[in-house]
Amino acid sequence: MSLSDVHDQYYLEARCANTHLKFYLWLNFGLALFDGQPVDEQLDVGIAAWRKQAIKAYEISGSPLDQTAQVTNNMLTVKELLVPIPREEIRTMRCLGLNYADHAAEANMDLPEVPTMFMKATTSVIGHGASICVPRIAQPVSEHLPDYEAEVAIIISKPAKDVTEADALTYVLGYAAANDVSFRKHQMMTSQACSKSFDNTTPLGSCIVSSRTISDPQNLPITFTQCLFNTFSEQIFTIAQTVSYLSQGTTLEAGSVILTGTPKGVGFTRSPPTFLKHGDESRVYIGNGIGTLVNPVIKEGIQENWELTTPQ
Repeated sequence: MSLSDVHDQYYLEARCANTHLKFYLWLNFGLALFDGQPVDEQLDVGIAAWRKQAIKAYEISGSPLDQTAQVTNNMLTVKELLVPIPREEIRTMRCLGLNYADHAAEANMDLPEVPTMFMKATTSVIGHGASICVPRIAQPVSEHLPDYEAEVAIIISKPAKDVTEADALTYVLGYAAANDVSFRKHQMMTSQACSKSFDNTTPLGSCIVSSRTISDPQNLPITFTQCLFNTFSEQIFTIAQTVSYLSQGTTLEAGSVILTGTPKGVGFTRSPPTFLKHGDESRVYIGNGIGTLVNPVIKEGIQENWELTTPQ
């Protein structure tokens, strides 16, 4: 099976019973690390992992960023889903603020004329099932207001600089779900980058779906927990426009991640306002096979074993 076949499917990073699935071979305490492709291409791997169902995956002999990568016949059993692109492979993490017209309206803010971009620390990234950690500096939550932002993440496949809007999507490896957790007090006091970069506060996953399988990325439905948001149709700047704009004068390296903004429905705009708190479960669902990203919320300093509940 060639890389073109790989890119027509989707990838996950996972820990298997005696093996880790990852984007490249690595040895760690005797456990080999591999990238993997789910055997069942229709499976929502996030929900399956959440329900503790068996997940089978074929090993991929290399990174999806490597054009020589091959899907093998070596089938493994997944034990735990990890970040689909590890922190050390994320070159940069760029984020768009205020990129949905309906979100701008609910926040009573003017529409931007160009994409509003900020950078985010890669140390904030966690995978499916990992705990969103509210740091001590952002406690109590009633004062610091940790909020959710369900977003689609773009993963760049090859170096992109000064690309046109027409060619922009050819630089996209695929898409994943993300939760751009935001601490509103810090956002108002300092900056977006500061308020959204605390360690272990940015869920990403649970897999990367190839851009080749999504013909119209502007039509992806987005859901957070029980709040149905909208599709990408409300985006102010499309994915192609975003990639093209951010590449002007600046190289987007392979492995770069771009968070594309949240639709309406964030916690601080609701009545009454709703914020994340210790013991909550954050669930982001993106359509077209991207699936569900589930993460519990804990306060730093509280050591407890959390079990994700069975979805209703």
